[in-house]
Amino acid sequence: MTGAPLLRVEDLHVAFTLRREGDWPWTPPRKLQAVNGVSFDLAEGEVLGIVGESGCGKSTLARALIQMVPATGRAIWQGKTDLLPLSRHAMLKYRADIQMVFQDPLASLNPRMTVGEIIAEPLRTHHPELGRDEVKARVKAIMDRVGLLANQINRYPHEFSGGQCQRIGIARALVVGPKLVICDEPVSALDVSIQAQVINLLMELQRDLGLTLIFIAHDLSVVKHISNRVMVLYLGQMMEMASGQALYGAPQHPYTQALLSAVPIPDPVLERQKVVIPLVGDLPSPLAPPSGCVFRTRCSRAEAICAEAVPQPTEGEHLVACHFPGPAEV
Repeated sequence: MTGAPLLRVEDLHVAFTLRREGDWPWTPPRKLQAVNGVSFDLAEGEVLGIVGESGCGKSTLARALIQMVPATGRAIWQGKTDLLPLSRHAMLKYRADIQMVFQDPLASLNPRMTVGEIIAEPLRTHHPELGRDEVKARVKAIMDRVGLLANQINRYPHEFSGGQCQRIGIARALVVGPKLVICDEPVSALDVSIQAQVINLLMELQRDLGLTLIFIAHDLSVVKHISNRVMVLYLGQMMEMASGQALYGAPQHPYTQALLSAVPIPDPVLERQKVVIPLVGDLPSPLAPPSGCVFRTRCSRAEAICAEAVPQPTEGEHLVACHFPGPAEV
């Protein structure tokens, strides 16, 4: 990476304070550490994939970057501004540059607004100087760019399929010309055939518009298709991060190896021949994570040091947070 990254995240933490029904006022609240010390750089024009099991902190991490949830640490935008401590008013200046596409396409759209109004809303917020005709022209242009028809501009979200609703969400994110788009599991609620269409659309838009993407998913095959680099999360911590080729070709963390071994292979012969690395036990509660390495309770390589010390990521382009990294044990 040359020059300052578009976004540099340093030691990001997100914690939630929880109280149970019936707790006494003096009962100490419980603390859920949803994201715990995640750091990464994001170069301009790069696609960073983030994967992991449900509850590992993927969506919380995304929401923290745009101040939807409170966080500590640093998120340096273009080498100048730390976004995390900004007030809501000060953050408004950067929201046009950082947009988000949400998981549930229909739930993320206002059912009382037409498609044209939904897509135009960011323009009216960030560019109030634009006239009505200019706004309508930009809305129609971005609708055409994402595969929506101009004559659909006055329809409502419930009149569209899930894939079309996600295209509306993508158009809404892109209409203000952002530099970074955070895609929070944008295809998980769609049929497989529609998933491929939306992924191909995102790849085409990223290439043509020079977008930087953070792409969050639990489907590793989808992430491999779109991402330059991939980060694997577990219980809010980074387990491994590398280029897609290095991570999928030679994973070094036992958690990554287990996830990849579970990905089905379309060839039935190869599928029967592959070695599956099972994950032992259940995912620990984030309210009481294991000491040391949070993955140790499900790891076949765990030794005494794993319970005593938190593994620090290795140096270089292939980062592995493991006391005993290496190829899979067959």
